[in-house]
Amino acid sequence: MKKIAPDEHQSSESVPGFYLESFGFSERPFTLVPDPTFIYWSEQHKRAFSVLEFGILSRAPITMVTGAVGCGKTTLLRQLLKTLESDSVVGLISNAQGDRGELIQWVLHSLGVKFDPGIGYVAQFQILQDFLINTYADGKRVVLIFDEAQNLSKDSLEELRMLTNINSNKDELIQLVLVGQNELREMIKRPELRQLAQRIAASFHLRPLSESAVHDFIVHRLRVAGGTGEEIDEKARMLIYEVAQGIPRLVNQICDMSLLYAWSADSRIVDSKVVQAVIDDGVFFGAEIASGELD
Repeated sequence: MKKIAPDEHQSSESVPGFYLESFGFSERPFTLVPDPTFIYWSEQHKRAFSVLEFGILSRAPITMVTGAVGCGKTTLLRQLLKTLESDSVVGLISNAQGDRGELIQWVLHSLGVKFDPGIGYVAQFQILQDFLINTYADGKRVVLIFDEAQNLSKDSLEELRMLTNINSNKDELIQLVLVGQNELREMIKRPELRQLAQRIAASFHLRPLSESAVHDFIVHRLRVAGGTGEEIDEKARMLIYEVAQGIPRLVNQICDMSLLYAWSADSRIVDSKVVQAVIDDGVFFGAEIASGELD
């Protein structure tokens, strides 16, 4: 790593940026925080987003998007939230857990509906139903989004299905969007949840990016950050694909560390040797996860 002598002074602006100034970036290209500004629209991400939009606009009872950890599901959700029209009342619930009856409280909280937790399930359900009917009467739709929905229990998923039975004539009073990991898809395939499965009008399963898509993904993010797209060369991108196995979050991790390593060596290009050094030093924890070396 680059050595800084004890008496060497650097400005407060240059230290936090690390490699930004060296590479000419306005911001870090490969952070792990979902950011729609950096979204790379691969063919499958376009399709997944189209499914989400179709589900909302067609008033589908349930829309579902699944995929492996780090495939970009939450980023798509952030983009969806930006595009929802003002006639939508949205409740966003992440990592909801608990037994039957607790789910209704998660829902009421997410929609900003006040209630007394001590009044019991039936009364809480009635409060929710009244809210849905009043919102519909005001000409608005209620969209309830569950992120990390694989954490919901079988009973909670069945309870969600019951919510979609609340309707007014031909119109759904509440629409559900379920976003989760691969386990969610497997759970809903169970025979005891077939009624829930039948209410899923639109669904899409995200898979890891192809090698060519990873190349384009890296170049895209470098350019959005103010670079040329060539700061990480072709052989380095090939190695990154092999190690990250096409999972965008892991690609971000190894690219970020590789840029740091190149900067520390006073290089403005990340080549395959730099990427291999990151791997060999064990600082890229995701490599072990992707290769299945961790239990």
